[in-house]
Amino acid sequence: MKAIALTRYLSIDDPQSLMDIELDKPEPSGRDLLVAVKAIAVNPVDYKVRAPNETNKDIVEASPKILGWDAAGVVEAVGPDVTLFKPGDEVFYAGDITRQGANSEFHLIDERIVGHKPKSLDFAHAAAFPLTSITAYEAFFERLGIDVDGSDEGKTILIVGGAGGVGSIAIQLAKIAGLTVVTTASRPESSDWVKKLGADYVINHREPLRPQIEKIGLKYVDYIALFNDTDGHWKAATDLIRPQGHIVTIVENNKPLEMDEMKLKAATLSWEFMFARSMFQTPDMIEQHRLLSRIAAWIDEGRIQGTAGDVMSPINAANLRAAHATLEAGRAIGKIVIEGWS
Repeated sequence: MKAIALTRYLSIDDPQSLMDIELDKPEPSGRDLLVAVKAIAVNPVDYKVRAPNETNKDIVEASPKILGWDAAGVVEAVGPDVTLFKPGDEVFYAGDITRQGANSEFHLIDERIVGHKPKSLDFAHAAAFPLTSITAYEAFFERLGIDVDGSDEGKTILIVGGAGGVGSIAIQLAKIAGLTVVTTASRPESSDWVKKLGADYVINHREPLRPQIEKIGLKYVDYIALFNDTDGHWKAATDLIRPQGHIVTIVENNKPLEMDEMKLKAATLSWEFMFARSMFQTPDMIEQHRLLSRIAAWIDEGRIQGTAGDVMSPINAANLRAAHATLEAGRAIGKIVIEGWS
């Protein structure tokens, strides 16, 4: 089978950073599905794993390492313990960071973290959803404790980084829950994008946030989601969160986060990492199957818009390197998707 892989951790401008290779087709066991991958999407986790750093820069992998944690495709075969799917089912999923990724023609994935593909979408546009949908859903409805059925209607949320992949779905989930959404964007095209997705107010994260928040009539916000630069926005977030409010972040910090303001306000910080369930094989892994089913239903009902910003073809190393480069440079709006094997 065709696959795109690395053996060394290199800058994306190096042709060997991601390479076209051939591998044997795997066979499913246990609760695994073997999926014929039709489309993939790219996320910051892809380039963060691939990029050289002090820990990995001298490592040479003994066998090719495949990245990729967003896919849509068709179930080719199932393991003996599978109960949720059958061959021929169309699926979408984000995957498990502890296993080989989805940048291959055929991919093994545990059924408990897979959803049935939305019927209204083709494979390319379905592949844009899983990782960001799981991340935003868990961040809002599990970490922040927002009521998905609307009992928190009218409360305010500030989403820092609304035009990115996670922000694009998060805006829509917040509106489904009835929240007033303030989001950040720094360019005209990204501002237009978040307004299209339903943001009530758009402010610029490259300028001080408090004056912009006060200009729209707010002193504090009930919830804050940091989907960009936790270090850079932490001071503003602790200033703007209401007493007893709740902040969630998905971006690792590089320096200690000052907690004095959080303590005075009795505010809460939660971390969201969508791979935690599969990484630790938690007893509730199947919740990701269930939430993907809910997301698919909302898409088919027209309650969620597509978040694919750019669709490329075919799936090969050259296109995947170009997608990594765009993400690393911070130029992406929405999700970058690649479909079809050459």
